[in-house]
Amino acid sequence: MQQQSKVAVVTGAGSGIGRAVAVTLSGAGWDVVLAGRRPDPLAETARLAGGATPVPADVTEPEQVDALFAAVRDRYGRLDLLFNNAGRFGPAAGPDELSVADWRAVVDTNLTGAFLCARAAFRLMREQDPRGGRIINNGSVSAHAPRPHSIAYTATKHALTGLTKSLSLDGRPYDIACGQIDIGNAATEMTERMQTGILQANGTTAVEPVMDAADVARTVLHMASLPLTANIPFATVMATAMPLIGRG
Repeated sequence: MQQQSKVAVVTGAGSGIGRAVAVTLSGAGWDVVLAGRRPDPLAETARLAGGATPVPADVTEPEQVDALFAAVRDRYGRLDLLFNNAGRFGPAAGPDELSVADWRAVVDTNLTGAFLCARAAFRLMREQDPRGGRIINNGSVSAHAPRPHSIAYTATKHALTGLTKSLSLDGRPYDIACGQIDIGNAATEMTERMQTGILQANGTTAVEPVMDAADVARTVLHMASLPLTANIPFATVMATAMPLIGRG
């Protein structure tokens, strides 16, 4: 009897880390559902990921999130992994310069969006047979040490750590494991400015080293491939020579 493929949802799958993780999971034999706001980039990820299923969805919209996970349930009957990846940085600005609208936009995506997806995944994982599954939240090294002018992003990534811990605790009775991967300077569209010079804590501007997003994807695959009796609650993967250690 052929073993059924495991099913994963990857949010923010249209580019960057989300695309790299989707391609890696698909290559390892997972059935991958791709979520994101933009249909065209999702279609390109689906092509690269060998036929993964794109489902356009905005993680800040509860109805769209519920429809995404309903589509997963209807097509596959279960969910084994949510990679809660969708996020945004927002404008670089001091605390007194950041608009309330920009603050809310970052919080809505990075924190509320992660909660909405986790809530829907948790419900599906708890009710399916066999029950259980895994949620991996995409944190950031900014969950440990902030960059200048990043108050909204940093606050949401610290909050995401609390979300991860609560999901891990509340998931125990239902065989739902939750972990977080904190990433530093993966080479994506979001980090292009690292290679042209970015503001440092001491007020200088410096070019920072980056790493291949595929290295992040392999780490996510390892976390996802563990049996539900084992969990990596927190992992940090970063460009070796980036100045994180000197930031805090």
